[in-house]
This record gives sequence, C-alpha cells and structure tokens, in this order.
Amino acid sequence: MKPYRSELMRVLRVACLGVTLVGLFGCAATPVVKKDTSGLIWPVPPEQPRIRFVAEYHGQSDLSERDELKAALLGEEEAGLALGKPYGVAASPDGKLIYVTDTKLHAVVVFDLEKKEVRPLKTDAQGALYVPLEIRLDSKGRLFVTDSVRKEVLVLSPEGKTLLALGKQEEIGRPTGLVLDEARNRLFVADTAKHRIVVYDLAGKYLFTFGERGSEPGQMNYPVNLALDSDGMLLVSDSGNFRVQVFDGAGKFINTFGQLGDSYGSFSRPKGIAVDSDNNIYVVDAAFNNFQIFNREGKILLFVGRLGKEPGMFWLPTGVFIDGNDRIYVVDSINERVQVFQYLKEKVATIDK
Repeated sequence: MKPYRSELMRVLRVACLGVTLVGLFGCAATPVVKKDTSGLIWPVPPEQPRIRFVAEYHGQSDLSERDELKAALLGEEEAGLALGKPYGVAASPDGKLIYVTDTKLHAVVVFDLEKKEVRPLKTDAQGALYVPLEIRLDSKGRLFVTDSVRKEVLVLSPEGKTLLALGKQEEIGRPTGLVLDEARNRLFVADTAKHRIVVYDLAGKYLFTFGERGSEPGQMNYPVNLALDSDGMLLVSDSGNFRVQVFDGAGKFINTFGQLGDSYGSFSRPKGIAVDSDNNIYVVDAAFNNFQIFNREGKILLFVGRLGKEPGMFWLPTGVFIDGNDRIYVVDSINERVQVFQYLKEKVATIDK
C-alpha cells in the first residue's frame, strides 16, 4: 500500500501544480486586449464624421511594450511615471511631445512619443511648481506655465530653466488660463480670483488689464481658460457666468454666447476652450463630462463625450488644446489621462477639368 499511496500523492502534487500553471499561463495567454477604437467617430453614420478618437495617454505604460506572460508569472507591476491629477495640456508642433500639468505630482509631465518615454520636466529651484494649471509653448520652445499657489506665470526653457516669473508686481490673485498671440506679441492671462485678464508682451513686460466682476457684457465672474481664433480674437471661458465671451486684442468686448442650463449649447462648469483651423470653438464642460463645439456665431454644432471611463468618455475633464494639425488634446482629470481626437475637415468637392 505504501508504494501506491506514494504514487498517488505524487500524481496529486503534479495535478495541483498543473492546475496552478494552467491558471497562470491561462491568464498570461489571454493578455488584456484594448478596445478597438478605430470606428469611434462623432457624429455616427450616416452623418459625415467630424471628430475621430485617436489615442489616450495615462503614463509610461501606454508607450512601453509589456510582457504579459512575465507579468502574470512574476507579479510584475506596470512601471514608470503616470498621471495623478492632470489639468492642462499642450503639444509641440510636430505632436511628438505632449506636455501635461499635474496638480497632484506638482509637475509638468512630458510624454515623448518618439523616445517612448514619460518623464517630469526638471525645473531649477527658482521654477519649482506647486499647483501648475495651464501650459502653452511658443515657437522658440519656451514653456509658459500658470501656478495658482505661486500666483505667477513661469516662463521656462525647454530644459526647465526659469527665464521669467510674472505676476507678483501686478498682484495676480489666481492665474489659471493663458494664451499666446505671437503675431501681435501678446500674452493673455486669466486672473480667476480677480475676474480680469492681465496682458503682457512676450518679453514679460506688463501692458494692461481689462475686466471686472459682474454679469454684464465685458464683465466676468471667475474666468478660467482662454483661446485665440485666427483673427486674434480672444475667447474667455467665463465660468461663473456660464458663457463664452469674445474680445479683441485690446480688450474690447465683441460678443458672447452660452447660458446656464442642461440643454445643448448651455453650460454648467465650462473649463478649457480651444479653436480649430476652421475657427470652430471647443468648450470643455466638467459637469457635463463632454466638450461642445460651436461655430463663430456661437451656434452649437456637435458635442462629444459623457460620463464614463471608456475611450471618448470623460470624468471631470478640464483643459483642452488643439495643435496645428487639428489634433484635439483633452485632459480627463479623474480618469488620469489625456485623450486625443482628430478634427476631420469637410472635404471640398472638386470638378475635374
């Protein structure tokens, strides 16, 4: 009986080991498959598509190839830097570098798509960041970053060296959004706490301010983010008044659209704002968990998104940026990611001669 019992125990041990290995290799043989987003477009057919989902970026894991078998066997965790609580976003003209401000990491996170690397922007001591919000780049590669705790706009070199710090002398209360107008040598900064726009030239010289608290045309109530159209008109996300206001470069009121509500074209918590190459206006709404697209006259054209975690959905979206190729970068804050979309320009029919 002893040889039989010994053999039985050996068989059972092998069987148990086999079950364990099957479980492990079963998991490893079934890697996580990302959802097919190739057909994720807005509006849906038969309407002509205008917006197409491109990609999403959380951190290093999105740029690195991961060995699923090794991860399953050894319990390997995804390594590398990942976003914590992103707010603002910008990208280099070629789209190979994406810059994201992160209020939890107290840093600017750089997604280097060419090197497949995610890293923090290393600043010098003078340029230390506390709560960075908006970020923009100029044609020289300089980075303009608002910091709501420092109450300053920092101008950094591509390597993170502090070149300028603006705002103390003008006593900015809470800098949030900013936008650059290189054609007219202007830097516009939204001073959210003082309900105004502060204007500098690109060398950092203070020029003027405009705006005061109120709900009349030209007045503001907690302005947050800014954008420019192709004619140099300044668009202000006037969050406390639930509207977008349009000014010329001298701060003269031009137009306004939007109101509080839950219908298409209305706002609840308007945040980021941007303009594409056709001067369509994109407004992110953190309460609606979407972005809405308007024409220059303020007519609603389309909205994209709803509450959720899947591609094309949002959870407390904040900043938005549109590059020269009409790629749309939207910060999806609670989902700890940046989603990228493509604006699809209308094809103009031609007649062959």
